[in-house]
Amino acid sequence: MDKIIECDKITHYYGNRLIYKDLSFEVEKGKVLGLLGKNGTGKTTIINILNGYLKPRSGVCRLFGEEMEHLTPQTKARIGLLLEGHVQHTYFNVGQIERFYSGFFPKWNRDAYYELLKKLQVLPSQKLSTMSCGQRSQVALGLLFAQDPELLILDDFSMGLDPGYRRLFVEYLKEYASAENKTVFLTSHIIQDMELLIDDCMIMDYGRLLLHKPVKEIMEGFRRFRFASSADIRFGQDEGIWNCERIGNNWELYSFLPTAEVAHKLKQYGIEQFKEENLSLEDAFIGLTGKY
Repeated sequence: MDKIIECDKITHYYGNRLIYKDLSFEVEKGKVLGLLGKNGTGKTTIINILNGYLKPRSGVCRLFGEEMEHLTPQTKARIGLLLEGHVQHTYFNVGQIERFYSGFFPKWNRDAYYELLKKLQVLPSQKLSTMSCGQRSQVALGLLFAQDPELLILDDFSMGLDPGYRRLFVEYLKEYASAENKTVFLTSHIIQDMELLIDDCMIMDYGRLLLHKPVKEIMEGFRRFRFASSADIRFGQDEGIWNCERIGNNWELYSFLPTAEVAHKLKQYGIEQFKEENLSLEDAFIGLTGKY
């Protein structure tokens, strides 16, 4: 299958603070990949590196086979980029901003733009500056659709949106990506939205890639185990246990291991009774990265 995004051993620092060490991953054509991470783990940084706005200390990223520092205008026209959920040039009205953007993209489809904006019940003469945050985000999405890009890169697309607008954004994007076989690379702090949308999930920790798996594998294989104990439980570097946290005598343990293996580990501490729970993607994210 075609590799739309390739990152090979990216290492980057801000000053003396390590952001990534030998970060490597690929995104195949037609996949919707979500990048999750706590604040400061470098989600926006990797988007800036991908687009050639930021040069890493070492390593290389490629989009459509071209290196990030040497993207041709033809390749840039195949990429739809949305940074932190907002459209710029709010002094334009709805019609003016469509005409402005249309000159930069050879495959421009104005019908895709106006079809989405019909749902907003706004006139072409309405200025973006008078719109709500949610309405402006839908304008941004409409502009992306009109570009007809093969790759969409969306950074924190749901920023500032209420639940209704977020759901509309997600539903339109999911249908568009599926119907048109588009590749999507996105970040968001609203993990419930990601669960509805993405095929694969990358989770960043400070300085490294913690996990890169299909969402289905995470949802079906990663579980939380709750139990009560006054024992001093220390799993240390046990590779099968992701996090084991305590509040009073109540414990939470997270693992991909089969239930029988977790039961065997707990039995060593005299624990016979526990509750096993399936997780939402947000709960899985907390279990993988820890609460703090």
